[in-house]
Amino acid sequence: MSYIEVRVVETRGSVPRDSGTRMWVGESETRGTIGGGNLEYAAVKMAREMLASGEAARRHKFVLGDSLGQCCGGNTTLAFTRVEEIETEENAFDVLLFGAGHVGKEVARILERLPCRLTWVDARPEQFPAETKARVVIEDEPVFAVDEAPAGAFYLVMTHSHALDFEIIERVLKRTDARFVGMIGSETKAAKLRSRLDARGVDASRLVSPIGLFKGGKHPVEVAVSAVAQLLKERRTITAEER
Repeated sequence: MSYIEVRVVETRGSVPRDSGTRMWVGESETRGTIGGGNLEYAAVKMAREMLASGEAARRHKFVLGDSLGQCCGGNTTLAFTRVEEIETEENAFDVLLFGAGHVGKEVARILERLPCRLTWVDARPEQFPAETKARVVIEDEPVFAVDEAPAGAFYLVMTHSHALDFEIIERVLKRTDARFVGMIGSETKAAKLRSRLDARGVDASRLVSPIGLFKGGKHPVEVAVSAVAQLLKERRTITAEER
């Protein structure tokens, strides 16, 4: 299947996205964003015209003013290129999500829209939705997925079993290369795990639990939004420190 890669190659003044930002346009889908609004609408229309005509490449400068129905005031030059596959977005990060319950499903729905490589792990195949962009791992022993994770990954643990959560967290912390280790649960659950880890000589200082940037309620969507928000905040902090 062919796509049109739309890349921001030059900007001036106030613009929604910086140079290097990309999105991909297919016949009936898009991936990524160059900022939304009429700019993106015009870019998608142009890209689909190219798909229909067979045109391989094009470059176009957009003035973000009244003529485009936008008030940014700057201008953006886009490069349109026909490609055969969608590449991983720049600055994509690895996330391992353990658990496909109610909150896990909502977390996955959010992460699928972000520039990350999501690996979703659960032992119960019936729990996964029919369509997901995540790399699904159905494993009788989900803890083994920790060993296969890339260095520098972010971990979110929210399985159906406290015992399994503990086992996964212990294995992740023993790796020492995780960028973020978050576990859903109460203060009591987190305290019990920290006590167990301490007794086993495992440093639990990197564990974030209970997880969540704010207490927005107990509905699965509210919990998921709060959890992902904290992950993204920590990612931004870590990225800034590494520069």
